[in-house]
Amino acid sequence: MQDIDWSDFQVFLALAHSGRTVDAANLLGVDATTVSRRLKRLETALGAALFERGREGHQLTEAGEDLFEQVSTMARAAARIRDGADPAGGLAGTLRISVSEGFGTWFLSRHIPKLAAAHPALTIDLVASSGFLNPSRREADIAVMLSRPRSGQLIARKLSDYSLGLYATQGYIEKSGMPEKAEDLTRGHRLIGYVPELVYAPELVYLDEIHPGLRASLRSSSINAQHRLIAQGAGLGVLPRFIAGADTALVPILPDRTILRSFWLVTHADTSSLARVRAGKEWLMDTVAEHRSVLLPR
Repeated sequence: MQDIDWSDFQVFLALAHSGRTVDAANLLGVDATTVSRRLKRLETALGAALFERGREGHQLTEAGEDLFEQVSTMARAAARIRDGADPAGGLAGTLRISVSEGFGTWFLSRHIPKLAAAHPALTIDLVASSGFLNPSRREADIAVMLSRPRSGQLIARKLSDYSLGLYATQGYIEKSGMPEKAEDLTRGHRLIGYVPELVYAPELVYLDEIHPGLRASLRSSSINAQHRLIAQGAGLGVLPRFIAGADTALVPILPDRTILRSFWLVTHADTSSLARVRAGKEWLMDTVAEHRSVLLPR
């Protein structure tokens, strides 16, 4: 054991969490060949196969399960040491926050400099994408999700409700007319929305809530791309009000048809009490509380 490099254990953990060599490589910032080589080196040193390779990815063997518990304990201890590593007395290490693309781009990115200023030695990863990193696999320290997770060793609490509405530009309305009722959307209007096969959360399926059977004919997996399409007058579509409210060129359509969704703050039970994670959670809750009117405008 004395000849084993700690980085090999980190590779083992990343692969155990992600299940795939490529995903583990992305988490670690190395290439897949390096992951395979270091795993083989670790298995040789321990004299045991740690994973079974199959079509579904890498699954831990019995020896791998035993090692996972031990190395996870080591990783948590290392994280606690990192929390106090800043000689100035502040937080250090890395805090990774996974959020939806729109919430990260249009809301959190406006306020995250305050968190960075309060903890200058802390590296903050704001992962804003179409989908979420998984706290169960330790891909993120904090995730802001669209629903409460039902499995895994996770701690979840509601962060906030937020509202969405239908929007278009004045130019589009002058060209295609202002819908007076939901049924009008089925005639002579182009709807913008998500690609059904690429919707990463059922909470993003909301056209039927405006009128049964509505379908988008101009589609994108990106809410930011949908916003740009609407803002260019290509059609009308549903946007969170924290996005639409920041664009004065957009006009609300059928304002009585409000859609309500929720954000959930999710952390792993093993890391939720770490100082940097606690600081991130407190900042998120304080920021949302202070600016809730942006998420739920009257």
